[in-house]
Amino acid sequence: MTNQPLILGSTSVYRRELLERLQIPFDTAAPDIDETRLDNESAADMVLRLSHGKALAVAADHPDALIIASDQCALLGDQVLGKPGDHPIAVQQLSACSGKKVEFLTGLCLYNAKTSQYQLELVPFSVEFRELSHAEIDNYLHREKPYNCAGSFKSEGLGISLFKALHGEDPNALIGLPLIKLTEMLRREAFVIPAPL
Repeated sequence: MTNQPLILGSTSVYRRELLERLQIPFDTAAPDIDETRLDNESAADMVLRLSHGKALAVAADHPDALIIASDQCALLGDQVLGKPGDHPIAVQQLSACSGKKVEFLTGLCLYNAKTSQYQLELVPFSVEFRELSHAEIDNYLHREKPYNCAGSFKSEGLGISLFKALHGEDPNALIGLPLIKLTEMLRREAFVIPAPL
């Protein structure tokens, strides 16, 4: 059983809320790294590299901690869907996704700063969008304003109404922190997660 502090290397409100579900103590830290995609880098390689890089960046200030870091991208075919930032781009993204499948790739890293050992996993999850009218898209965006979310929706909110089906092992991966895989990693580090009564 380890008594190392646990650090979530993210400023994401959504990832913090997910980790809080495990009812374990943790702190958060902002990883300061360049997240630019490298030339000819696959989306899978990018999220794995950035997850590991974020963990290393946080470890510099927390040399005794277990550090959780993740990175995610959304793919429509070969096109990476970023955070739209504003309404017109979000309309374009959701219009392009209408009736199609979007794959989310989440890189997850658990880094032990004390031993320099790390675990790194790629967790895929996909969503099938139903056919969406322009009015539905516009109404959804005005109500939820998901402009800081890759793909222009929040599956944990009203965004679930945009889908026809979900495919994957862990729906938390869609929000950005795959808890099933994370709990496996934590157990390998002898980090105790409270058992349900």
